[in-house]
Formats: sequence, C-alpha cells, structure tokens
Amino acid sequence: MRTELVLLSARLLDPGTGAFLPHTALAVSEEGRIAALGDDAGIRALAGPGTTVVDLKGAVVTPGLVDGHIHPVSGAELSAGLDLSGCADVDDVRKALAREVRRLRRGEWLFAWGLDPNVFGDRPVGTAPFDSVLDRVPAFLLLFDAHSALASRRALELAGVDGPRTFAQASAEVVCDADGRPTGLLLEDAACELVERVAPKPTPEERREGLAAALRGMAAAGLTGGHAMDANGESLALYEELDAAGELPLRLRVAPWCQPGTDEDGVRALIEQQGRGGALWGVAGVKLFMDGTIDNGTAWLERPDCHGESTHAFWPDPAAYTHIIGELHRAGVPTATHAIGDAAVRHVLDSVEKAQAAGAAGVRHRVEHIETVPDDTLRRFAELGVVASMQPTHCCDFTRADHTDNWSRRLGEERASRAWRCRDLVDSGATVVLGSDWPIAPFPPLGVMAGARHRRPSRDLAQAPHGPEQALTALEALRGMTTGAAYAAGEEGEAGRLAVGYRADLTVLGADPLTTAPTELPDVPVRLTVVGGRVTFRASDV
Repeated sequence: MRTELVLLSARLLDPGTGAFLPHTALAVSEEGRIAALGDDAGIRALAGPGTTVVDLKGAVVTPGLVDGHIHPVSGAELSAGLDLSGCADVDDVRKALAREVRRLRRGEWLFAWGLDPNVFGDRPVGTAPFDSVLDRVPAFLLLFDAHSALASRRALELAGVDGPRTFAQASAEVVCDADGRPTGLLLEDAACELVERVAPKPTPEERREGLAAALRGMAAAGLTGGHAMDANGESLALYEELDAAGELPLRLRVAPWCQPGTDEDGVRALIEQQGRGGALWGVAGVKLFMDGTIDNGTAWLERPDCHGESTHAFWPDPAAYTHIIGELHRAGVPTATHAIGDAAVRHVLDSVEKAQAAGAAGVRHRVEHIETVPDDTLRRFAELGVVASMQPTHCCDFTRADHTDNWSRRLGEERASRAWRCRDLVDSGATVVLGSDWPIAPFPPLGVMAGARHRRPSRDLAQAPHGPEQALTALEALRGMTTGAAYAAGEEGEAGRLAVGYRADLTVLGADPLTTAPTELPDVPVRLTVVGGRVTFRASDV
C-alpha cells in the first residue's frame, strides 16, 4: 500500500488521555487512514517517491478539530454583506449603514449581518432609528442570532408586507406597532423569507466561490470537519460539486431541516435522503427546531421573560414534533434539535425518552444550544445518551457578567445565572460537543475552545467572565472538538483519535493547546491541516 503522507518531528497529542504519545511521527496510507506510528527513522522509511514528507519541527498534532454546529452555505452568503457585529450602539450602526449607502447604486439592496440587539439599549428593536439613513433604500439587516432581521421601509414595500401575518412556525411574526404598521422587525425564518424572496440572489458562480472561500478559511483555521446544520437551497449540490472537483477541504456531516407542517411523505423523504453524499460529505441526521431565541422573545421558557414573551414552542403542536422524533428514531435516523429555553429542552428530552421506550436502541440524538436549563434537566442528557451541543462563544460575546445585556435582562437573575452550563453537563456525564454556529459567531476552533475556558468577551478579555464556574478545562474543550464530535457522529471507532486505522484528519498547531493560556489560545498559529491524508492548509514556512 502506498504511503500518501509522512509527518516527522511531531508531538502527537492524545485527547483521550491528555498526554503525548511516545511516538514522534506518523504515516498516512493512500486510503486516507493513519497507517503507522513510530519514530522518525522508522516512519521515514515508509515514504516512497510520491509521498509528501513534512518535518513539523516539534509542532503539536491533534486529531482534526471539528465544529459541532456550522452553516457553511448560508454563512458564506450572509457574511458577504456589511458586518455590523462590531457596532456597540445605534450611532455606530447608523454610521456604518450611511457609509454603505454612499457606496450603493440607486435601487441597490443593502445586506448586513451580525447586528446585536444590545445596541438598542432600552429602546424597542426596529428600523425607526435608521429610517433617515435608509430612506428609499431596500435593506435587510440580519440580527446576530440569524433568527430575526430588520427590513427597511422600502424593503417591506417591495415585499408587500404592510401588516401582521400568520405562519406555520408558531413563533414567527411580522412585528407591528399599536396601529398595525410593521416596525421592520421580522421574527424567525418564515417572516424573514417574506422579504428575502424578493431580494436579489447571488449567482451560482458567486455562491460556489463564496462557499469555497469560506471553507478554505476554515481549513486555514485548523478545522477538518463540521456538522452542517442545514441543507437549505442548493447546499447539497454545492457540496457535491466542490467534492467532485477536489475542492472540498472539510469533511461535512449534513442534517437537513424538518419544519412544522412536515407530513408523512416529508418525513419519508428525509429518511430516504440519509446516506446521500460523496467522499467528504454526507447526509446524516435531521435538524429540527423546538424554539427560537431568547434575545428576540421566541424561545420556549417555562416562565415568560420580563416582556411576557418566549411562552410557546416553535411547533404549533409540540405533540407533532414528538411524533416525528419517534418516526425518525424508529428509522434509525439521529436528530439534532435546536432548543434554547428550559421548556424546549425539557420537551426534546421527553420526546427522545418516549421514542427510546418504543425500541430501536443505539440512535444518537442531540440538543443544540441549551442556553438555560434547571438542575433537574442536566442528568437526563447522560441517562438518555443525548449529546449536548454547545456554543460557548455565544455566552462570551452576546451576554455580560453583570447581566445588563438583553439576554440576561429578559431572563432575570435566576435563569441568567444558569447560562451555558457546560461544566455541569460534563460533570453530569453528558457528552458535550463544541461549535461556533457560524455565521452567528466566528468559526476559528481555537477561539471556540478558548471561550469554553475563559467565558469572557473575545473583544475585551479584561472584562469579567460570565459564569466562570461553568468553564471547561483545556482537555475538556479539546475533547469537545475531537472525541466529542466523533461520538456525536457515531464515528468514535474511526475519528477523534491518533491511532492506526483511524482517519488521517489532523490539525497541527504551533503550541500545546492544553498548556497555552485560554486568552492566548486563539493566537496559536495553525501549521498544517490534513483531511483524509490530503493537505488542505499548509503554513508558508512548513
């Protein structure tokens, strides 16, 4: 068997034990698997004429880092617009929009993303503060949670939106004032789509290159894989095209959506779609939603938030969700459910428990986000074998330790003190997988692991941490993007470890992620990224 790749002078870090292996080199077969571990001399002898040989000069090799929750296609499209994530107040937003408007041609749409509702302070979220800047400009401003958006008056006019609407998604809403006029705030996908469907779309070529560029950036950041939590639009066709051209630098596990109103034929189609894929991508699982977000008042909480909102499920009939979970479970299809509020999380766990009682053991289900849950919910993850999928940088960058942020004020002190309970979930025996939810938060995995450890705002690490008692250790954070991700995918027998026969998905770092301070971890250089034995990123001096 031909040797594809040889790595020499390496420190091989085992996330299982947290220790370095006694070996200094590894060889990768043409099948993209680790073929041998050993010393430099022995492994070098396995190299043939066509083998790529890399001297790592003491760099640290870990199993490939995997983002447990990303949206590659929609993220690539959204992030092509104006980035508002750095705006601290309404004036910042107004100035950024004014600069962009000056650049636009007459009638051209303005697209923006990353808008933090905290910029509005105590004022209602809406387009009113920007009406003068966006006069006659069609604009669509996505809020950071990607579950809500602001549409300018001109955009609403073009979309024919002049009042409230009713949607199959129970928490979707065209927010209107006391006179029934839209404020510009659109809640959840169904409402946002009213405007999005009349806005111009990128060409197929623009979509392809935008996705390819985003994925190249992920590889350069050290990612070897991702759990893609949607298959919307032309996503699968784009993955297929890039994979066939040898331009897919990440291994992607894709979960198409199942929305309220999906009938038996729709569920059957989702089941039949499982296993579709190529060399580096595949459909594996189904994504569902049990609620929206706390910041826009569409989460499902056991008690209303301070505005009397977040009182109901995303599904008009939660029992219909439970039925579909049972159908997918019986078919052996793993599910990943967005559940942020305590009532949403509880209902997902209840539904999984009911499905498991009916048989078909061994199907791994997950809950995404889990932003606030009470003590009695924690133990159920381990008891039911449900994976906890967490995005710690959301806590770092969208909430504050003093609870003056929108998320915390809506929840009140008791529930805000239960924010992103990563530590408690690990201690309760749950498998925790970490991710970014890009484009909601930046995708570099070292930043995600750092956030899980320090829980401070990434833009100002001098600020106090939010819930420091929920911080993970360096090893636990590494496991969240290696062994945890492998387990969540049911791939612990071939991924997440540096062992013979395992996939040669590898991340090579310039320093030990376990001993590097969390505040310094995002700055550690990525030296090499390898997927299936193929180098997808190589630093210029390696």
